[in-house]
Amino acid sequence: ANPINQGPNYKCSQEISLRLLNWIFAVYFYKHSPCLTETFFQRMVHYIYWQLHHIDKNINFSRIAVRNNHAITETLTLYIVSTLFPWYSESAKWKREGKKWFEQEIAYQIYDDGSYLQFSMNYHRVVIQLLTWAIRIAELHQERFTPVVYAKAYKSVNFLYQCQEDSNGYLPNYGSNDGALFFKLSDNDYRDYRPQLNALHLLLTGQSLYREEQEDIYWYGGYRVKGEYPPLKKEKGVLSFPTGGYYLIREEDTLTFIRCGNHKDRPAHADNLHMDVWYQGKNLLPDGGTYKYNTDNKTLKYFMGTESHNTVMLEKYDQMLKGARFIWYNWTQVRDVVVNETEDTYVFSGTIHCFTCLGKKITHTRKVTKRKEKPEWNIEDIITDKPAQLLMRQIWHIMPGSAIQFESDTERIEEITYYSSYYGAKKEISQTVFQTNRNTIHTHISINA
Repeated sequence: ANPINQGPNYKCSQEISLRLLNWIFAVYFYKHSPCLTETFFQRMVHYIYWQLHHIDKNINFSRIAVRNNHAITETLTLYIVSTLFPWYSESAKWKREGKKWFEQEIAYQIYDDGSYLQFSMNYHRVVIQLLTWAIRIAELHQERFTPVVYAKAYKSVNFLYQCQEDSNGYLPNYGSNDGALFFKLSDNDYRDYRPQLNALHLLLTGQSLYREEQEDIYWYGGYRVKGEYPPLKKEKGVLSFPTGGYYLIREEDTLTFIRCGNHKDRPAHADNLHMDVWYQGKNLLPDGGTYKYNTDNKTLKYFMGTESHNTVMLEKYDQMLKGARFIWYNWTQVRDVVVNETEDTYVFSGTIHCFTCLGKKITHTRKVTKRKEKPEWNIEDIITDKPAQLLMRQIWHIMPGSAIQFESDTERIEEITYYSSYYGAKKEISQTVFQTNRNTIHTHISINA
């Protein structure tokens, strides 16, 4: 009911884009329905045009000022809508520019190791769905994108798949998670990434990624194509995604997920050297999540800050200096990472520059030694140039019912805090903190199997 270019429906070009894509999906689904009269269709065509016109006229905001999943969504919408509605006077121009800009954004935003510049599993899934739309629509119209789009799509699926828990399709609850799942094409749980990853994997390889049937592929036409890439397989041992800054230790029963990365784009959470632990399909030591973008300052500081992650703080100071809204200053950056393997262990060691508002030379080194085929980890955290008056705090969030044991050489504090698995929802969770005036903490973690 909003007049063109007025009201909340025209506030955000990405929301306009997503509305258009879902409108078009619905129109094609109901194309034989008697409810889809010519009058109704022409009215829809009219509003599709003006919304696409709005996107085109404002595209530089997302392409220049934002340059994240907003830009991918908007540029792709220009291409798709102009492809499916070629009779608009600007369709040829919009399609040409949308395709070119979309290719540029995919090349820029998806790193060469398949990780994503927004440091968010869920925002990466948004891009997975958009890539599926893009490649499928182009294929149906006998068109192709530049090769980098297909290569980055394949690498994206691989990155998320290697981070995924097989039994339920969940990934670490890492990075901004605002509940976005723009094309809900199955009844799977929101945290289950299998339907979306499978749809793109099938399109690229010609084979399903999972034994279980995934509904999404049928909504894209139930395609069976040869594919140009080999089917992916789950890898074991140490896996490194150094451009994005993710390191995995995967075994039969355990998954250790470590974040240690640089920031060339705006970070959302102060979470460097966070460590997730999964055992037999359960996330025993989780990331705290996001909860809400709009809540009280104390809650925002907790979920966006270092406190909600399994890493180290200096008293109540975050790794970076918090600004307004989504802004962080003094971004953490990596100094070095070493990953190796011995006969009995996997070893990760990473060092970051952090807490620079407290001292320009402060670094945090975390060494994780995982015993092979045993649910045991040794963690050594070292803060160099730590201000003498500040306590060093090593934080662990523990899921209820976890048979997990800690042994440490420092004072132990038990607290109750919060965990958010879904946007807008939070529940209490226990938090174990080891703290000391020294600059080193050693902790042994084990699970009573």
